[in-house]
Amino acid sequence: MKLRMEIETDFNLVGNIHELAFNGPGEAKLVDELRNSASPIISMVAENEKGEVVGHIMFSPVTIPSQQGAMLMGLAPVAITPNEQDKGYGSALIRRGLEECGKQGISAVVVLGHAGYYPRFGFSKSTDFNITCEYDAPAENFMVLELKENALRGITGQVKYHSAFGEL
Repeated sequence: MKLRMEIETDFNLVGNIHELAFNGPGEAKLVDELRNSASPIISMVAENEKGEVVGHIMFSPVTIPSQQGAMLMGLAPVAITPNEQDKGYGSALIRRGLEECGKQGISAVVVLGHAGYYPRFGFSKSTDFNITCEYDAPAENFMVLELKENALRGITGQVKYHSAFGEL
């Protein structure tokens, strides 16, 4: 398995991966929009042993309007080609993506996802930090991970995603 930053020649492959993984074009369109209008982004791919791109992950900026100084990213979307799922690509992309966020000075990452999956990477309920999601989702599914110790101390409020997420 090889993990690397996404390059322009990956764009169509990444779109296909998201369409297959999510049974439609919504997330592929989201990725395109974030590439074009969000900054900074972290966009990575996974290659299998044959050198084929089989997975993708993206992190994009999120904000807490009342906390302008917070350096936060949202993990979304992540997708693996259906016939390559359950082989560790997703976990590897998440771990490597979080490392890259830390290297780029990001203080915390949020994710709206499966409550039984993301805690293995260190995510915990955002309500433990008095942080909420702008979308109507169960509290246990909106999670946060501090990449810097006490990065969220004193930070409270509602996380706002890039406007492209509202089009999903």
